[in-house]
Amino acid sequence: MEMFPIMLAAIVIAILFSAFKILREYERAVVFLLGRFYKVKGPGLIIIIPGLQKMERVDLRTLVLDIPTQDLITFDNVSVKVNAVLYFRVVDSKNAIINVENYMEATGQLAQTTLRSVLGRHELDELLSERERLNNDIQDVLDTQTDQWGIKVSNVEIKHVDIDESMIRAIAKQAEAERERRAKVIHADGEQQAAQKLVEAAEELSAQSGSMQLRYLQTLTEIASEKNSTIVFPLPLSMLDGFEKLLEKNRSE
Repeated sequence: MEMFPIMLAAIVIAILFSAFKILREYERAVVFLLGRFYKVKGPGLIIIIPGLQKMERVDLRTLVLDIPTQDLITFDNVSVKVNAVLYFRVVDSKNAIINVENYMEATGQLAQTTLRSVLGRHELDELLSERERLNNDIQDVLDTQTDQWGIKVSNVEIKHVDIDESMIRAIAKQAEAERERRAKVIHADGEQQAAQKLVEAAEELSAQSGSMQLRYLQTLTEIASEKNSTIVFPLPLSMLDGFEKLLEKNRSE
């Protein structure tokens, strides 16, 4: 009988100690009283009445969730494998516990289906070149659907887009063809500009009667300096006319 008061006192002390809970700065406790929502407590020291109250801890830090590789077919019927990473946090502890059974699992499953749904509406070129826009599209859809769970999706990043080896070769051929097309366009533009400059130069030379003759003589001088052989070239009659006028002028003087 002497041991009974001691055991009873020990039980009471254990119950009292179990009533005290310590929550870290980033933790909150969703407290239920007789099965009904009571309040959100924390951080710091809180008291939970054993037998009457129960609590669920909620982490308010940004959580990182790896989205497993998903098989999907793009809008242009290309089979690819895509994985991503999701960043989110709880902004409403009450809704995160009451409105969904397991917010971590629910958010992960929703992220997988949303990834397949959103990326399946785009072509392969967009998946490879416009990741930032696609990340934002996925984030907006997830953020809207998880709002009722008290979840805020802060960021979504597509990590890898894996495609078949045959498709890689096709993309390489397409890129090579595109480079060749651009090179031909640039070459054609250069030829067009050069032709335009030649037309302008010809118009400028034809405007002055002596300019063409001087240019002709300059060209002959350049040829002669490069070759140590005899050069036979036609002499324009217009140049002879110029020389005759020059002789007539000297005679008159």
